[in-house]
Parts: sequence; structure tokens; C-alpha cells
Amino acid sequence: MAAAKTINVYLVHRMRDFLKKILSRKEEEPTLISFDSIPEWLDARKGSALSTLESETTIPVQNIRNAAAQLQHIVNSIAGAEHDPKIHPKLKSIAKNSLPLFVRAMNASLAKELPDEINEFYSSAIECVKGCLNSTRGQGRYLQVVFPDEMKSVRTGIDAMGREINGLTDSLGRYRKELDREKIVRELYDAVRDLKADYVKSAEKEQRIIGRITEITDRLTKIGNETSLLCSDEQMKEISGLRSALADKERERDDMVRSYAALSMTASHVFRKAEKIAVRQKHPPEVSALRHAMELLSDHAMPDPQELTALLTAACPIAERMIGSGEIVLKNKEEHSIFSDTSRFCQEVIMMCRELRAREDSCAAALESLTVHPVLIRVNSLERERHQLESRLSKEKQSLKELEDWRLKTGEKIPVLVEELRIKIGEIAGENVQLQVNCQGSA
Repeated sequence: MAAAKTINVYLVHRMRDFLKKILSRKEEEPTLISFDSIPEWLDARKGSALSTLESETTIPVQNIRNAAAQLQHIVNSIAGAEHDPKIHPKLKSIAKNSLPLFVRAMNASLAKELPDEINEFYSSAIECVKGCLNSTRGQGRYLQVVFPDEMKSVRTGIDAMGREINGLTDSLGRYRKELDREKIVRELYDAVRDLKADYVKSAEKEQRIIGRITEITDRLTKIGNETSLLCSDEQMKEISGLRSALADKERERDDMVRSYAALSMTASHVFRKAEKIAVRQKHPPEVSALRHAMELLSDHAMPDPQELTALLTAACPIAERMIGSGEIVLKNKEEHSIFSDTSRFCQEVIMMCRELRAREDSCAAALESLTVHPVLIRVNSLERERHQLESRLSKEKQSLKELEDWRLKTGEKIPVLVEELRIKIGEIAGENVQLQVNCQGSA
């Protein structure tokens, strides 16, 4: 019992000491790496990896070259070797046919130069071994009995090259893995660097946009103030009077236009009936006179009074004759009013034409007086400028909103990429790493 108790006490003390060591152990300090030094750090890593590769591959490369040279020597000796006189004649015949083909195939594989650059050397060495293996398994298998020792040496040489190539495979695999990891770090570094640069430029762009918005807003305020002053100016009363006069003239003109249109449409309706009758009766001069009169009365432009007088003078008698003969039946009081006294109708229409021309001229003159008024010119100019500035202001605000959204997303993205970069560097370095990155919006 006492012994067991002593052992338990001993174990408790050992456990306590073990836990005390663990709990008292200080957390390992991270290695500080500045962001801007990462390319230099990667270059150093790459140089170190290349040095390691060269150190690991120097001897295997030389051994492969020596093995290839030894193989060439063996092949040359086989090419000039004598057959064993005791071997079967049939084997002699086979060897005689196979030997040149084997030697030629082996020479073709061994004659290829093995480059100095390790990746190219590795690929060429593999091709060389593959070619020699194919030659040995092909024509070389017929030479096993005839040249047993030499062919055994060939296989030994090929095996030696293969073992050395396996060593190169491991070394190159580690080197390429290191380069792949460094490539990921470089890509992350480039991404963070570019985002940092763009982020800084975006702040400058943001200030320029804000400056333009302020400038446009100030100008719009000035335009509003100037417009208000102009609208309260005494001359605006004069402009109001001109506008009122123009409106009255336009209203009177429009009333007369409607009256003219009513008369001309009524007359044209009767002339159209007369034209159809003249067509049936085959009276081309009458068809032409009626048609020209209708075209002039229906024209949107105000006709020339003299031309209209001549056409109505020719057309009205034709319609009156057809009305008198009963060929045309008048339908309403408006048609009766016109064609009961076509002389009066012609005078009334001609008078309207002249009056409408005069009223058109009067409206144009009133509009011109209003248009050239200096206060109104200035107000219109300010209004055009206001519309242009408001359009620009809307675009600038939209650009600012898009830029702010981009800055917000980028400000959140940079720390994520920096942390990913830190982890990747730590994995390569095999230790805890802390990056020093001076960039607004990044950790």
C-alpha cells in the first residue's frame, strides 16, 4: 500500500511539473516581414531553392553522363565483338541480323546531347533511358545468348541511369513544389499591391469628383439667385405684357384659322362631288379646275390671295351649274350659304387669307419682340445652363456612389488577401509570420 501511495505522489508531482512547463512556456514571437520586402524575400527563397537543387543534382547528373558514356562504350564494343564459335548457327544468323539494328538504335538514343539546364537535362535523360530500354527489349533480346556479359552490362548501365533519374525526380519535385508555392505568393502579393495602388488613386479621384460636385452646386445656387433677381426685376412686367399681347394675337389668329378651315372644308366637299361628276362626264378642263381649287383650299400653308381668287373664279361656276341642274344636292345650311352666293364666299375667303397673313406677321413680330428682350435672353440662357449642370451633377453623383461602393468592397477585400498572403508565406517559411502592410483599409 505504502509503495503504491509513493508512486502516486511521484506521478502527481511529475504531472504538475509537466503542466507548469507547458503553461509557463511563452508563445513564440512571430517573424516580422514588411510587405514591400516580399519580392526580395521570394527572390532569395528562389535562389536558395535553386542552389539546393544544383547541390542535390550535381552528382546524379554527372553519374548519368558517366553511365551514358559507359553505355556508349559497351555498345561500341558489342559492335566490334566476335561471336562465340560454339553457338548454334541459327543463333549466329539471328545475331548477325539483329546486331546492326540494336547498335543503330542505341547510338540514336545515346547520341542525343544532354543539356546543361537541369529541366532540359532531366527530360533528355528520360528520353535516352526510354530509347535504350526499347532497344534492349527489342533487337537486344536476340543478343542475350550471343553476348551475355555485354548485354548484362547494358542492362546494368540503364538501371544505373534510371536510379539516378529517380533521384533527380525527387529533387525536381521539391524544387517545382517550392516554385509553385512561391508563384501563389507572388500572385497574392501582386493582387494586394495593385489593390493598394488603386485604393490610393481612388481616394484622389473621389476628392476630384467631390470638388466638381461642389463647383456645380455652387454654380447652380448662383444661377438660382440670379434668376430670382431677374424675375423680380421691373422689366419682367414689360415681358409679361409682351407675353399677354402675343397670347391675344395668337388666339385671334387661331380663331380665324378655324373659321377659314370650316369654309374651305365645306367648299372642298362640294368641289369633290363636282370633280367626280366632271370625271364621269369626261370634262378634263373642269376636273383640273376643281382639283386645283381643292388642293389650294386644303393646303396647310395659307394660299396666295390672287392665285386663290383665280382658282375659285374657275371652280365656283362649274359647281353652281351642277347644283342648278340637280346633279349636286346641297346637304346642309353651310353648303347652301356658300353656294347661294359664291361671289360673297370668294370675297370672304380672300379677305380671310389677307387677314390671316397680316395676323401671322403680327404674331411673328410680337414673338420677335419677346425673344430679343435682354432680360428674357439672360433668363433663358441661365435655364439652359441649369439643365446642363443638373445633368452633369447627376452623373457626378452616380460616379461618386459607384466609387464609394468600390472603395468599401476593396477596403474589405485587402485585409482578406493580406491574411491569405500571410498564411501562404508562413507555410513556405515554416514559421509564424506577421506582415507589416501600410495601407488604408487593410489590416
